[in-house]
Amino acid sequence: MMHQNHRVKLFSLFDDGQKGAVFIQGSEILYRDETDYEYPFRQESNFWYLTGVNEPECALILDLKTEEYHLFVPKRDAQYAVWHGYVKSQEAWREKYNPDHIHYTNEILTVMNKIKPDKVYCLNDIDAELIEDLDRGFEADIETLQDALTYCRVIKTDEEIEYMRKAAAVNNLAHTEVMKAIKPGMYEYELKALFTKIQYENGLQQDAYNGIFAGGKNSAILHYVENNSKINDGDLFLLDAGHEYEGYASDITRTYPVNGKFTSLQAGVYDAVLNALNSSIDQVKMGVKMEDLHLHAARTIMEGLKEAGIVKGSVDDMMENDIFALFFPHGLGHFLGLDTHDVGGYPKGVERIDRPGIKFLRVRRDLQPGMVVTIEPGAYFVPALIIPALEDETQSQFLNAEKLTKMYEFGGIRIEDNLVVTEDGYENLTDVPKERSEIEKLINR
Repeated sequence: MMHQNHRVKLFSLFDDGQKGAVFIQGSEILYRDETDYEYPFRQESNFWYLTGVNEPECALILDLKTEEYHLFVPKRDAQYAVWHGYVKSQEAWREKYNPDHIHYTNEILTVMNKIKPDKVYCLNDIDAELIEDLDRGFEADIETLQDALTYCRVIKTDEEIEYMRKAAAVNNLAHTEVMKAIKPGMYEYELKALFTKIQYENGLQQDAYNGIFAGGKNSAILHYVENNSKINDGDLFLLDAGHEYEGYASDITRTYPVNGKFTSLQAGVYDAVLNALNSSIDQVKMGVKMEDLHLHAARTIMEGLKEAGIVKGSVDDMMENDIFALFFPHGLGHFLGLDTHDVGGYPKGVERIDRPGIKFLRVRRDLQPGMVVTIEPGAYFVPALIIPALEDETQSQFLNAEKLTKMYEFGGIRIEDNLVVTEDGYENLTDVPKERSEIEKLINR
């Protein structure tokens, strides 16, 4: 029913009675270089959004005039059954996914010729080329459909939000269990194994993105994925990972001391980031601009780093000179849904802000009820950024060189929650300890 509602939502964006069709191919199985090693299958998100079909080699046609849904499925033979198991009949496909019409994938041209669309709306050049190769009489449009589906997906329905609550519940548990288990001398991959075990025990087998399990200086690498280092007494550990429920992602980050006790320096930086997170969350409501939240978080981080003695001078001057970008080089957050970095961050005509740090913001628009966003401020100590800044005449006057030159192995701190924007504020889907006292109590229990 949920996916039928999604199709109705999409149909409503096209003029009534127009003689057009939507065509989308689903994903195929991917193999490792010239071998029969199969990567775990995961459906293309727009196809999943409209059909609920998480199976390979399918396609769909939506007849915009009649608003009928045609599902195309692969025709399997006995040899397929030998290697891959049960071969579904068309009736089994129909019963599971409830399309208006069911066909095999070799019947796409036949169905198109019956519909005789004036225009075929596709997501990409590959689908458009297939349609035009089938019959040069078809005219393919590859712009309209992407915009329409982005419009549909950016505002979540109640059913989608319920799926995201279910994803969050398991991911909250997995993050909390890793926090309980951590101790000096473990390897990053051991903690990844525990995190994955909790997901699998609760039925979530697909990770939403490459998880980051980063100890020590690795925690300053924004997309660290090796996860193979030993974590030592005194290190911080940054865990940024999440698994999907029925395609819908969770994306939580926590950072904490491996030995269960923040040093005074770690505590100062942590509090700067936590204050940025909590005060940004408090401001989330309908109509708020994400770039305003980002700049608020950046200022809060700079205030905290000044309190910790890491930077110095006027915070206003630091903001004017973009000093925050040395420590907070990524955007405050992004949309979340069927993709971890979900669609809709930049509506047509909205450009990125050409300013250090904020130019990487993944969402630049007013928040509206039904949007699901991450809020994830961070502070990182990256020698490649700090060393040139210490030699720069303008930037260096804001930096405590004596302290910073001893922090090249510090790593970074990021804390991330997932929020549903509501009519009167927000719902926070994330429930993992983040106050320092709670973290230390849990690790040292």
